Amino acid sequence: MTIELPRDKPAFFIGWSRDVPRSIRHFMLIVSAAVFLGAAIAGFGIGVAAPDPGTGDYQFPEVTLTGVIAARPQPILRLAPDETHKTAHAVLLSSEGTNGAQDVVADLDGKRVEIRGLLIKRGAVDMLEIAQIKPADGPVAAVPAPPIALGRWRVTGEICDGKCYTGAMRPGSGLAHKACAGICFVGGVPALFVSTGPIEGSSFLLIVDKTTGTFSPAFRDLTALRIAIEGEVERVDDLLIFRADPATAKVL
Repeated sequence: MTIELPRDKPAFFIGWSRDVPRSIRHFMLIVSAAVFLGAAIAGFGIGVAAPDPGTGDYQFPEVTLTGVIAARPQPILRLAPDETHKTAHAVLLSSEGTNGAQDVVADLDGKRVEIRGLLIKRGAVDMLEIAQIKPADGPVAAVPAPPIALGRWRVTGEICDGKCYTGAMRPGSGLAHKACAGICFVGGVPALFVSTGPIEGSSFLLIVDKTTGTFSPAFRDLTALRIAIEGEVERVDDLLIFRADPATAKVL
């Protein structure tokens, strides 16, 4: 007896065959298109939901700002209210590259100065990279207000390099930025604590050690990680200062 096999292509997959059944081929095309489209939609959604990484550039041209220096706990320039800022405004200070401004302003605490430099900005946070600093002529328009204590807080968020986070580099946060942030912290660049939710209307806090008033080496291992930490919060002009206790930190 001779059995004649059907000449049509099989309706199921055969490993050694070069032919793929039409029904399976159509199914594979549909699944592949759905996976590709789903990945594209998911990527777009993640990108939209992610925080703005900043412009990645300094703001040109250079600006000249006049205000009062506060050298501790970290160097800031305290500006009087103007058309842009209806209340007194605090600007973080740094030097060129990965260096802070502690040595530059060490003898200028409480003095009125004029600073020319490049402004780095992200949201309500400003940092000025000092190119030139000199005493300013004329009296202080108003005596800067003392810090306002806001109590003890337990906050959740991430320790970031204040210079890169405000826009000097992409990314300015997350594990991809951890090594670069460590270099900036060694140089004395101020650190920001970026909270997951607003605290007294702001999600950006200048973080220092509650005991030393400086950036503690204990914070370096916690950089770029989602943590919960406790400490005292105070307001200087429109800037929140977080005097945190490293012993209370917990990685989430």
